[in-house]
Amino acid sequence: MRNTGLLVVFFLLPLFGIAQVKYPAEVASVLAKSGNNRRELEKAIDFFTKKGDALQLRALYFLVANMSSHASWNYYWADGNNRRVSFNELDYADFASSVRAFEAIRKKTPNIHPQPFEYNDADSIKADLLIDNIERAFRAWQKPWAKNISFADFCEYILPYRISVEPLENWRGVYERRFSWVADSTGAKDLDAALGNLVSDRSQWFFNTYRVTDELRKEPLPRLGALQLLLRQKGACEDIADLQVFVLRSQGIPATVDAIPYWAVSSGSHYLNVIFNPRLGPVPYEPGRKFNSNYRLPREPGKVIRLTYATQKNTVAQAELPENIPPGFLRTMNYKDVTKEYWETQDVHVPLFKTGVPCKTVYACVLNTLDWKPIWWAPVRKDSAIFTNMSKGAVYQPMYYIKGKWQPAGNPVAVGYKHSMILRADTVHLHTVHLAQQEKYLVYRPHNNYKLYYWDSRWKFIAAKKAPAGAQELVFEKVPENALLLLLPQYSQHKERPFIITDDGERVWW
Repeated sequence: MRNTGLLVVFFLLPLFGIAQVKYPAEVASVLAKSGNNRRELEKAIDFFTKKGDALQLRALYFLVANMSSHASWNYYWADGNNRRVSFNELDYADFASSVRAFEAIRKKTPNIHPQPFEYNDADSIKADLLIDNIERAFRAWQKPWAKNISFADFCEYILPYRISVEPLENWRGVYERRFSWVADSTGAKDLDAALGNLVSDRSQWFFNTYRVTDELRKEPLPRLGALQLLLRQKGACEDIADLQVFVLRSQGIPATVDAIPYWAVSSGSHYLNVIFNPRLGPVPYEPGRKFNSNYRLPREPGKVIRLTYATQKNTVAQAELPENIPPGFLRTMNYKDVTKEYWETQDVHVPLFKTGVPCKTVYACVLNTLDWKPIWWAPVRKDSAIFTNMSKGAVYQPMYYIKGKWQPAGNPVAVGYKHSMILRADTVHLHTVHLAQQEKYLVYRPHNNYKLYYWDSRWKFIAAKKAPAGAQELVFEKVPENALLLLLPQYSQHKERPFIITDDGERVWW
């Protein structure tokens, strides 16, 4: 018998007499906001009510109740008069054909351009998509591998018709048929082999565009739809992660995407897949590499967030106005902090500066591509805040987000593995620092200039030095003690890391 006990209160519907229950409060709230699309949602509700399947109705209620926080980001092509141009890449047998068709349209359509738009699920999703998605998801739940998956995990990690903000598409049937061999492998209880085969299969036909400049998407489309992924057969790390979630869910394997919004000690972001093994719990793996069930992150992540379908109550978007939240994942409500599953963490207490503008939220930022990027948040408590479950081995700069601009909220905090320290630059006590070359961090190029900065609410210039031929180190005088430092060469690619000089002269990179 399935474990169906882990349910939100509004799912506890009687198994009989369903027609007597109008709608749970959370469902009724979404219906009231769905405008003309309400009839589509009620059509799906009526379908499962008449079918008499209480569990499928509860699954539908789960989807509808959490639908308000989901939307698609998409675009259409428009001509010079902003009239919509009829074109849909999914109408073609392959991506090359769609590109040729579009080029023909482009030649005869002056000033053709992409027009981005956003549409909410509750306003646009159709009953047929919901019904087909639910029935196919339940059939996948019957597969041998899925028999011990709880109803709660089924709802969260198999049932959903979307992952993030990709265009809505009725994808499940296509994936169900194309990737049925994955379920055959899991039916033999060989999950590692199945996932290994999946990664190997994907690498044969789906091209990873990561770091391929010519392949960067220029269209305003942050996520490809499930069917677009199969048509285009190429995409970046986040596309590969999404692709594998669609595949796994179609075969009854609970899965989602774990995202590292920004590395804490490197550049860029990262995306992982995670499956939910009833016996082992969450099993993360790299979607673009050979499957390894004992996967470990290579470096400090800052934060790892898990994408969910259900709206989460402890997100900043539940507590703060949208204009007071920086763009990015923090504006969404469908994620969990799972950093503890990947890295050693601790809560970080930060004293805060006073500001002339009342702020109730402060953000923890990491230095990534030489910019402070937000990865977490905390409520302001008088003159301090506590950032929870932060990765050790990183520097965090507290920031306020005021009228679309960042303002330092305190001094950076270096969180080590044994102790932490507040980096308040001491401009009274100055010292001389010797910056020696170090493999993978710093190699001097002859006759190039190197500028040293320290952080004091902004990067402040100390001095510039030219590296002579054969230089093994550069020496800088009058450097503030207890400061976060940054050395920038004239050939910088914005990948340099900050560092500190300890009291005994040791250089520590962050």
